Amino acid sequence: MPPSAETLLLHRAEAAADRLPPLLVAAERVAAAIQIGIHGRKRAGPGETFWQFRPYREGDPASKVDWRRSAKGDRLYIREREWEAAQTVWLWRDASPSMDYRSHKNLTTKRERAEILLLALAIVLVRAGERVALLGGEPPTTTRAGIDRMAIALAHNHGALGSTPGLPSAEGTVRYARFVAFGDFLDPVEETATRLRAHASRGVKGHLVQVFDPAEETLPFAGRVRFEGPESEGETLIERADSLRDAYSEKLAAHRAGLAQTCSRLDFTFDTHRTDQPASSALLPLFAAIGERD
Repeated sequence: MPPSAETLLLHRAEAAADRLPPLLVAAERVAAAIQIGIHGRKRAGPGETFWQFRPYREGDPASKVDWRRSAKGDRLYIREREWEAAQTVWLWRDASPSMDYRSHKNLTTKRERAEILLLALAIVLVRAGERVALLGGEPPTTTRAGIDRMAIALAHNHGALGSTPGLPSAEGTVRYARFVAFGDFLDPVEETATRLRAHASRGVKGHLVQVFDPAEETLPFAGRVRFEGPESEGETLIERADSLRDAYSEKLAAHRAGLAQTCSRLDFTFDTHRTDQPASSALLPLFAAIGERD
């Protein structure tokens, strides 16, 4: 009996995840700040390990004042301890019709690549002791069995995993969690920005990965071409498709710049990935970004 679709997807995701450690070694040569491994976030809370001193604020109990540190200057300082807790990372991929596009039979569709990236990231995060969950799916998991169920849900598009266009709402995410979204993000920038602001208002830190087919980025077509919109946009016949290449490139660059600026303002990250690139190449910036301490 041939393997199921979800089994094949998991095998490819595992292969991408297994190539991550060499990528981290290479990344250390160019960015010493990248942290090897992903750990729980450091933040103030109950614990035994010293984290940091911070200036005294009105309302702080006197019992938390570190008098030895305060005696060195003219200000009072609070000694904060560290609470290391596993992060919850909420994962989402766009399942709209535009994600089913591929320009060549030897390439994967954008949706398949997004799902491979999502599962590969989930595998790495669970290995690092983090909690992961599909936004709109089951509660967060820390087990491989949970990832298996995620693969099945993606393969069958269970629940609200892709039933609405564009980014999902912030409902269902936990405050101060992480949110990673894979999609083509072709909606107007302001629509995407509105939804991102809702996530940011909950203290969520987000990471967007725009998945593109190479033909969508380079527009390699020439001559008379009929373009069909996958989401009820209709058909457009272009007599000289190559004549649009420069204008198309400028519009795409402006769209991406708008997304990047929006993400930057909200303390999100934005990256791009093409389906003709190795899946593992997109994991390194995500691994580094999620591993950063608050």
